[in-house]
Amino acid sequence: MNLDKVISGFFIILAMTLNFGFFYGEMHTVASHSKYELFAAIVVNLIATILKLGDKTQLGSVLLATSLVADIQLIAAATIWTVAIYSTMLDSEIIGMVVSLSGGALLANITSVILYVGDTIKSKR
Repeated sequence: MNLDKVISGFFIILAMTLNFGFFYGEMHTVASHSKYELFAAIVVNLIATILKLGDKTQLGSVLLATSLVADIQLIAAATIWTVAIYSTMLDSEIIGMVVSLSGGALLANITSVILYVGDTIKSKR
């Protein structure tokens, strides 16, 4: 068993599940989406991105790209939420934007997990 692959796979899958946990719920309801879960999703996505930096293969490049997309979208979502809270304009439209951005990040994470699982299946024992 390759410990590096286990740790990397753990963070890739954890990033996806945390992102899904934030995304799931009523689209325009603030109570359905936890700011702490969004923060956790950002932190775990950043850790997953850092773990992907050393891979010099073509698949590693694609995995890094998907991770960077997820990072940018989650950070943009958190920025919009923060600005909306401090400008007292947090309404259903803003939450819809935040959830939509996290949905895009979720798609990037799902792509990353599919590629990772495909690579794992393809590799020799």
